[in-house]
Amino acid sequence: MTLLTLHNHTRVTEFIMQGLFDHPHHQGLFFGLFLCLYTAVVMGNFPIIVAIVIHPPLHTPMYFFIANLARVDILFSSSVVPKMLENLLQDKKTISLAGCIMQLFVLTSSLVMELLLLTVMSYDRYVAICHPLHYVKFMNKEICIRLAVSTWAVVTINSFVHLLLVLHLDFCGPNLIQHFFCEFPAILALSCSSTYINEIMMFMADIFLVMGNFLLTLVSYSFIIITILKIQSSKGKQKTFSTCFSHLLVVTLYYSTMFYTYIQLTSSNPLEKRKKVAIMYALVTPTLNPVIYSVRNKEVKLAMKRIFPFTTKS
Repeated sequence: MTLLTLHNHTRVTEFIMQGLFDHPHHQGLFFGLFLCLYTAVVMGNFPIIVAIVIHPPLHTPMYFFIANLARVDILFSSSVVPKMLENLLQDKKTISLAGCIMQLFVLTSSLVMELLLLTVMSYDRYVAICHPLHYVKFMNKEICIRLAVSTWAVVTINSFVHLLLVLHLDFCGPNLIQHFFCEFPAILALSCSSTYINEIMMFMADIFLVMGNFLLTLVSYSFIIITILKIQSSKGKQKTFSTCFSHLLVVTLYYSTMFYTYIQLTSSNPLEKRKKVAIMYALVTPTLNPVIYSVRNKEVKLAMKRIFPFTTKS
């Protein structure tokens, strides 16, 4: 049963997901594809975490935050993909109300955490390039721990506020989620009570967290670019730019996906396009992040060779 009668009100206890694709004969193909991508997410990010923890030369602020970013990527994908794979093998694609609430909490926490981590990493690159003589002072171990704790505090408070507001909503039918996982817009659309406060809080979160962090990152890289342009030698410019290239690439990938999502929400057929974009930030981006941070990074490659000698050959 997906409905429960309580105090003369019919309450939803289970949601039905629309699924990812409308063609059942393609389900097996996509199951294999997404399973491979999810495996790549875990097997790509986990070794980076291990390498950064075990290899002393990687015990620096930048790699400390890269390890946190890798953990967030695994957490985010793990909150969506296993249930998505399960539903691909079933005719009835369901998720319990409690499971949906938990997925909302993990998804929101992961997305905001990644946003804050990218901003902190932008600040790290700003200090390293624009104020190299003061880097040890401004990015010491104590400050890094405070920044990490602060980001987790913001993430937890933000997620709990949204979660508590959802728990106060009534769901009395319909119970069809127009997505392949639980997200706030899809869930709010199913509520039979007022969602005005929820929408206001989501709007405020978008303004302060999304736009605020985007502007801070933009300011950091504006100063970085100005500093690089002041360097006289071309080799010096290239060497300095290479220290932030990987992070800049990840930031560009993350924000372009996010802004594309918002643009598609206003299109004539936002549902199908939103699903495709969701695949990008649930699977593709977490798969590419470890590749971006390791392909051009000699220190990470060296750590991988020493810790996982079977993964690379000299």
